[in-house]
Amino acid sequence: MQKKKHPFIKKNDKVTVLTGKEKGKIGTVLKVDAEKERAIVEKINIVKKHAKAGGKRAQGGIIEMESPIHVSNLMLVCSKCAEPSRSGKRILEDGSKARVCKKCGDLLDS
Repeated sequence: MQKKKHPFIKKNDKVTVLTGKEKGKIGTVLKVDAEKERAIVEKINIVKKHAKAGGKRAQGGIIEMESPIHVSNLMLVCSKCAEPSRSGKRILEDGSKARVCKKCGDLLDS
């Protein structure tokens, strides 16, 4: 089986949603699943889950939680220019790689 490429979106990134019912909303990435290429974004793609009492939960009921969204439907928001933009990679002086904003050229990994 071929290994999938790691998405450019990482935990704690600010992203905007490009398609679907949540189009245009901005949120922070809580978790990224690189294998499935999906991310959980704070307050985006909320679903209701019916949970039974017991185990970890003392009380059952209907729980609202974030559902994963595919990374192709998300775009990074640059902290400097505050606009959704594509990201690229740049090799720094110390030899490490860093993500950069394609619009303003600012580092995204700071």
